[in-house]
Amino acid sequence: MNLLGTLVYKRAMKPDLAIDIHNLTKTYGKGARAKQALKGIDLDVRRGAFFGLLGPNGAGKSTLINILAGLVIKSGGNATIWGWDIDRNQREAKRAIGVVPQELNIDPFFTPREALELQAGLYGVRGKDRRTDEILDAVGLTEQADAYARSLSGGMRRRLLVAKAMVHSPPVIVLDEPTAGVDVELRRSFWSYIRKLNDEGVTILLTTHYLEEAERFCDEIAIINRGELVARDTTEGLKRRIDHKLLTLRTEEVLSEVPAALVGLAGLDCRITPNGRLQIRYRASEAHLEDVLARVRQAELTIADLSTTEGDLEDVFVALTSADEGTAEAAQ
Repeated sequence: MNLLGTLVYKRAMKPDLAIDIHNLTKTYGKGARAKQALKGIDLDVRRGAFFGLLGPNGAGKSTLINILAGLVIKSGGNATIWGWDIDRNQREAKRAIGVVPQELNIDPFFTPREALELQAGLYGVRGKDRRTDEILDAVGLTEQADAYARSLSGGMRRRLLVAKAMVHSPPVIVLDEPTAGVDVELRRSFWSYIRKLNDEGVTILLTTHYLEEAERFCDEIAIINRGELVARDTTEGLKRRIDHKLLTLRTEEVLSEVPAALVGLAGLDCRITPNGRLQIRYRASEAHLEDVLARVRQAELTIADLSTTEGDLEDVFVALTSADEGTAEAAQ
């Protein structure tokens, strides 16, 4: 075995990783028309994690997922799923992952039961090992098990895709925009079931544009932009990268404009909201809350109520994927 093969083998033997990606590249086209979709991605996901993979449209998320699923051939680098190299151990790697695609790609002439049985057959699941009824019940499709898929609602079709991804009991499930077009009630039951799977040890890799979902469920998050990994941290760690805080005050005094004593102060951005509240934005690294409140008292304002808001995941996402390099650097 050559040196590269030895390194790949050693990486594949990491028992604590569900996904291990090293220097992954993908280039579409050739010559002047070549476009590099992935530019040397290094990423690992521990077993049992609920991991978020975020990025704007065209960032490379779908390309990365499709490489892991065996649907796109990588240009370079290495990747393993549950210890199986996606090139050298294709069959084992594919059995270790279940992908819930964004598109509702189901056969309208199959019933959910037939769709799951067919999927199980494609993965070589023996009859005695199949869990069709169990899975249908888990995703809430027992009553619709023998109805044609074309008669299912959008939310039910989404749950059928989840069921199909589970027929071979993969230890890793990839959710690509899983709740797009799903109503609030179905979204709640969907996440309840996915959380249950994760609690049972299934590794979840989530891509979504609903950042509040990523913030709520993911332990760790990686952000991809223009084919490069621009951030990877715990959810709370990413949120701490945004330095600004927002203080909203309701004062006894009726305010129609920012008091003169608060105009032009370095480090403070003050404004009056349409309902007469005073909002002060400041950097936590440059000023403490007590310092800001002292400025308010110096303006001879009486505080009736206050609230503070810190940066959320959306702020981090925008900062890291902004075309404005200065904005992006602020979140590094």
